[in-house]
Amino acid sequence: MEDDRPVPLDEYPVHQVALSMKHVATGDRNAYDRCIFHLFDHAGRALLILGLGVYPNTGVIDAYATLRIGDTLHAVRAGDALGDDRTDLSVGPLRITVDQPLRRLRLECAADPDDPASLSYDLTWTADFPALWEPHHTQRRGARLTLEGRRFVQAGRPCGVIRAGGEEIPVAAGEWTATRDRSWGVRPIPGEERGRLEEEFATEGFHWIWCPVRFDDRFLMVVAQEDADGYRTLNDATLVRPGLRDRQLGWPRADITYRPGTRHPERAVIHLIGPDGHKPLELGAEVLASLPLAVGAGYPPADDWQHGTWRGRDWTDRRTYDLSDPAAHPLAAYGVIDHAARFTLDGQTGYGIFEHGSFGRHDPSGFTGFDSVAP
Repeated sequence: MEDDRPVPLDEYPVHQVALSMKHVATGDRNAYDRCIFHLFDHAGRALLILGLGVYPNTGVIDAYATLRIGDTLHAVRAGDALGDDRTDLSVGPLRITVDQPLRRLRLECAADPDDPASLSYDLTWTADFPALWEPHHTQRRGARLTLEGRRFVQAGRPCGVIRAGGEEIPVAAGEWTATRDRSWGVRPIPGEERGRLEEEFATEGFHWIWCPVRFDDRFLMVVAQEDADGYRTLNDATLVRPGLRDRQLGWPRADITYRPGTRHPERAVIHLIGPDGHKPLELGAEVLASLPLAVGAGYPPADDWQHGTWRGRDWTDRRTYDLSDPAAHPLAAYGVIDHAARFTLDGQTGYGIFEHGSFGRHDPSGFTGFDSVAP
């Protein structure tokens, strides 16, 4: 018989439904609760992406860390059975500790004792701005709800040290930027059943932009998702300044310059509307370093490991990837890619993530199908 005694979190007055905090209010196997962090230096030499996820209805907890330096991608992935203490954010060598909620977190990856050149780090993430809600995100395939997520995003500064490839990389707050995203709800994980709705409502195209940008005195969040014909299903542009009310900056419209023969962005201009509702603003983006989430980080359509996949107890995997040859990772182009970028806005320079994915047809960009690329 399943052990269904109270768990430590049940001690706290945080219940939303008449269930133990061990359970979620939906029986959907795709229920999830996870986070992602982006940390990179302002020269674009190093880009570290890490995260941790919990999948209550499949009994899985997993985590990952990927570091790109040059054309080498160092990856650590770990998975285990989900335990009762949901405040223990650790799996294998990877750990996240909430020192001060919404303010300061510690990020750790223990070294592999058998491989001193493998990836490890000990970092402190400190918020510079309040956390910001993103729009409530839903997607359907026909009549079926396939994604419903609640997310908040935040920008800050990291400090500490990263070690990889026999090199020690100091992380200084003034020379690095860090963003993070927390989300939970329902989102497809591997093993989802296939059926008529997928066949009859196949995706013709998907276009996605997600940009958290940190300036010295302000934080800007832009997100847009469009279907093949350009119909927008998610939209937001919000400016956060401490002590002031958040300001909405209209309907973001992006002009992206792609590397010829690809859909890999090299720079972009996102057109916004100023807080007065009339003055146009231009958010410029210059890509510094890129990391495909389908290589190492477990995002679809990764073919060696994806989030929520049961690999047995105490599973840990460490490996390196060579990113110099795109043909070696053909699925990466059909997944979201995170780009560390330098941004400009109203005479100021900031740093953040230009996350982009464009697959299939997208009429506003002139892409006609999954094999269509920029001229």
